[in-house]
Amino acid sequence: MAGKFEVYTDKAGKFRFRLKASNGQVVATGEAYETKAAAKDGCEAVQRAANGAQIVETDA
Repeated sequence: MAGKFEVYTDKAGKFRFRLKASNGQVVATGEAYETKAAAKDGCEAVQRAANGAQIVETDA
């Protein structure tokens, strides 16, 4: 099973998304959005940005 995006309402009434791996672990979370549509747009932006993205090692 592939990972999935979940769109939800936070305690402040804003919309957020989280990306869950197939094992249910949260691997990414999005910022707060005013509308559900904007949160879904955020999911799509992450999907586009991650497609073929490089893995880069950096020093902390």
